[in-house]
Amino acid sequence: MPSNFQDSFHRELEMGLRGLEAQSRRRSLAEIRGVNFCSNDYLGLSEHPALKKAAVEAVQRATRTGGTGSRLLSGHATAWNEIEEEFARFTGTEAALYFSSGYAANLGLLVSLLEKEDLVFSDALNHASLIDGMRLSGARKFIYPHLDLNALEDGLQNHSQDRCRKLIVTETVFSMDGDVAPVTELLALADRYGTGVIVDEAHATGVHGPSGRGIAAEHGNVQTLAAAVHTCGKALASAGAFVCGSAVLREHLINHARTFIFSTAMPPYMAEQIRAALRLALTMDKERKNLLARAKRLAAGLRSQGWDTGNGATQIVPVVIGENEDAVAAAEFLQQEGFAARAIRPPTVPQGSARLRFSLTSRIAEDEIARLENGMLVWRDRACPTAAGRA
Repeated sequence: MPSNFQDSFHRELEMGLRGLEAQSRRRSLAEIRGVNFCSNDYLGLSEHPALKKAAVEAVQRATRTGGTGSRLLSGHATAWNEIEEEFARFTGTEAALYFSSGYAANLGLLVSLLEKEDLVFSDALNHASLIDGMRLSGARKFIYPHLDLNALEDGLQNHSQDRCRKLIVTETVFSMDGDVAPVTELLALADRYGTGVIVDEAHATGVHGPSGRGIAAEHGNVQTLAAAVHTCGKALASAGAFVCGSAVLREHLINHARTFIFSTAMPPYMAEQIRAALRLALTMDKERKNLLARAKRLAAGLRSQGWDTGNGATQIVPVVIGENEDAVAAAEFLQQEGFAARAIRPPTVPQGSARLRFSLTSRIAEDEIARLENGMLVWRDRACPTAAGRA
């Protein structure tokens, strides 16, 4: 008698999807259309003619268009050494190592540094890649409430006698709330209790700090970090990520980070694209200033309407709606009005805090920001009166 595995297997998967549908949590793929308020292309480099030209020329010059193997086998090229050295100079660290994605960088870094007896102190709103890295490491975890330094210090004090490696791990610009970690204060606590600090600068790279070097660089704290992760797929409009730190950390990762060791290398032309993007970003102080000014204007306008936009002061402006259904309805309304906007729902954000996450780019004009503000007002007052009552 043939097995009925496939039938039951697919029924179970369909039941799970229907469960998500009932909670307004089912996701789907769709091409972005309209004025893009959900892009991480903060400097608009993905459409920059100079970057397109550099990428095409890099492909034409390349001896191969594939990675061909891991960098420890056949995939290494001089171009990777060169861009790692250049990126380390950009971030102000001794060395850097490139990974194929920010997710791979965070997993490889944390799993290679932490063992089961170690202890990691993690902000409650850290990105999934950081959370998964901590989980896979098997290390003990102390999760402190978002940006709550008093709770963090209590945890550090309670574990001050533990003889193990201890690390504080945090994003600098939080991806869903747009607020900023107090890196200077975190480092002061770490120094007091003999703990290292790892920061994920994903949403700060290219946007914040001197010449876009990140939040830690803004406060002169780079040299005292255990490691910093900078991604290339956001403001730098490329792909992959760098773990930046000491030369010995780089060597450790080459020998222990499984997401580096067992991943096929990116094709060498990507190193040239990243170099071109980095050099363009260094010249874009005006774009950074205008971007942050427009984000500040949008947040103020939405708050004046009564929306909860959190406590951020970055290019990420959340609007906390509350219920999944309302967040989805708001996104669909804005899409009909010509905006690319997406609802962010649990488990990406905590239950009851479904939201719209507006991420601004330097290509968005002032009049589009005004039109978006008006769209939110129209939706609240006409399309969803229940949300109007909560706002």
